[in-house]
Amino acid sequence: MKGTHDEAGANPRMTMESSMSDHDVEAIAASLPVRDGDEPWTADEVSEIIDTLESDVQRMGAALAKAENDLADLMKQGNDGAGMDTIDVGSSQFERDQEISVTRNARAVYDQSKLALQLLDEGTWGTCESCGEPIGKARLQAFPRATMCVKCKQRQERR
Repeated sequence: MKGTHDEAGANPRMTMESSMSDHDVEAIAASLPVRDGDEPWTADEVSEIIDTLESDVQRMGAALAKAENDLADLMKQGNDGAGMDTIDVGSSQFERDQEISVTRNARAVYDQSKLALQLLDEGTWGTCESCGEPIGKARLQAFPRATMCVKCKQRQERR
């Protein structure tokens, strides 16, 4: 992607040096696939998608950094339970499990948002990774990190 972004998995406390000016919004809008019955993408719609994704990367990068720090602190406390009653041990384990879940969710949104920005710059955003057909404008406006059309995603989830 144009601009300077840390790779996913590197430093989640990165700063977003990329901005709308780094994206040729008009060219991106003109190149995006459109399903039959959908109107072509406008530069304003693409700008809104990019703003959303960049905001998600910043927000989730910060959340990921906090979650990883919180998890590291919990892990330092140990889990041997020495000197703790059963309820305290269970509570500590529950807290660690919660932090692991928060960290995984933050990582997933962070990675998906970075991927969507990369796909936009590569000109492949909006194409289903499974069937190769356009994903659909309404789906992408609701969930800009989508990489599959509804039909393929439903098929995947049934497996």
